Amino acid sequence: MRIPGPEHQEDGGLSAIAAAGGLHRHQLRLHEAYGPVVRFQLPGAGTAVSVADPVLLEATAHIDKRPEELFAFLDPLCEAGNLQVLPADEHTPWRRLLLSVLAGRPAHERHFARFTELARELADRWAGQADGEPVELQKELTALSLRMICGFALGGAETDTDRVVAAFEEVLTEHLGRLYQVPRADPRSAERADAALAYLRATVDRVVAAHRSEGRTDRSDLIGALVEAGQSPARIRDTVMVTLLAAHHTTGVAVSWTLHLLGRHPDVADRLTAELDQVLGERATPEYGDLRRLTYLDMVLKESMRLFPPGPYGARETTEDLVLGPYEIPAGTTVFYPFWAVHLNPEHWPEPERFDPERFTPQEVAKRPRLAYVPFGIGPRSCEGAALATVEAQVVLAVLLKRLRFRPAVGHEVIPVERFVLWARDGIRMTVGPRGL
Repeated sequence: MRIPGPEHQEDGGLSAIAAAGGLHRHQLRLHEAYGPVVRFQLPGAGTAVSVADPVLLEATAHIDKRPEELFAFLDPLCEAGNLQVLPADEHTPWRRLLLSVLAGRPAHERHFARFTELARELADRWAGQADGEPVELQKELTALSLRMICGFALGGAETDTDRVVAAFEEVLTEHLGRLYQVPRADPRSAERADAALAYLRATVDRVVAAHRSEGRTDRSDLIGALVEAGQSPARIRDTVMVTLLAAHHTTGVAVSWTLHLLGRHPDVADRLTAELDQVLGERATPEYGDLRRLTYLDMVLKESMRLFPPGPYGARETTEDLVLGPYEIPAGTTVFYPFWAVHLNPEHWPEPERFDPERFTPQEVAKRPRLAYVPFGIGPRSCEGAALATVEAQVVLAVLLKRLRFRPAVGHEVIPVERFVLWARDGIRMTVGPRGL
């Protein structure tokens, strides 16, 4: 049976994506019009098959190959081969090493006090904000999460965080623009991106060199684990670069979207702060063991990432013929994962655009297919840092919400757009004040 989809376009689908307001919204429209499996033109990959049904996704969950052309924009960050598209035999041990560091409770506990300290410093600064003056959450929180991951990955080395963030933005803007064939507004953008990349590499090299000179091989930080595992200097640098890139964007925007939703749903915010008061008492910050008791906080964060998944899509390439329901997918096909469309599938999420943390009670979770909620991806290419990102996000939310109240800035419209992550086009501006306890 032929997979349904729109008519072929000479521009490779670019105009359809632009008309929808981005690839993520394009996917919502496609699946609404054509059903759970859609054939469409994906810039950089020709024709792809998009799957928004969590049951059908199970048939693809084992695939361990990414389409190289879709991740080519990351090539400049990787001198030892693009880490996002390593072949399965090389990717599996590398992934196992990353998981041993990023997903391990001992490492989380070792860095927990520093995470808490950084979040408290931000809360202090926002508490002193002029009355009624809005803060820009995305900018502030991506910088905070970069400080956190720098400590985790680089062993606490000091870096110019603002400059690192700006450099990543410069590199991503240039290379994503090449991927989507966006005309350059400034002819010097490529030159600036090259300079930004050189700065990033030099920064990581400096930290790695200092780490080696001190002889540290602590497996609870990333560089120590990579050095102990005998990885080459180029692979260490590449791994650190990609980890910093992925972690600082995703965690920062996840917390930003969560505060955005809480500001528009004060009843949920009140229930969450009541839980914080009950669990933490008079303490301003949580201990590691408190996170397991903050069950409503966990539900709120999950519901936020359902509505605004930080990474709104993924992709795999089939290595053998595949059957998806009534459809046959030949080997070599790009299978597209529209996480946002999966998360808004009305068959599994009634009133899908409504913000309702109660969807994540154990009873409700048990009613849904396993892959109905996939904010960190699927299968052997899912995010190695999922556990770490969750801890970071929970810590930041707990510290901020124990002390502060967030309200939408008057007249500011928040519009999701496609970037490397699901970003707000004009930022997420909110006014911040004391809870008034």
